[in-house]
Amino acid sequence: MDTKRILIFDDDKSILDVFTIIFCENGYCVEVSETSHDIIERVNKFRPHLILMDNWIPDIGGIEAVRLLRNHDKFKDIPVIYISANSDISFLAKKAQADDYIAKPFELENLERKVEKFIRC
Repeated sequence: MDTKRILIFDDDKSILDVFTIIFCENGYCVEVSETSHDIIERVNKFRPHLILMDNWIPDIGGIEAVRLLRNHDKFKDIPVIYISANSDISFLAKKAQADDYIAKPFELENLERKVEKFIRC
């Protein structure tokens, strides 16, 4: 079976480290990025099964990065979980056309459950 790949965009290095540890321990292949301007190139190279996208990621922001993905014929169906500490995370996730969202700070079990839900699809 193909190892499931998760691509994570977040400008917080500690969040990236935590996500990498969590998902690698669960058997996923993980790649991270602290910027989102090259999302199409990164997706094309890594071929993720799931993307975790922070709202406040430099250089173009999470909403625009996900829109670029959604407008690309080859990558528009990759599930995206939107991540933010904003109180209006559900609105931001909908605006970004994300499949789901998780608020920071997050509960580890909730995060793992959401990831597993999309990885299985």
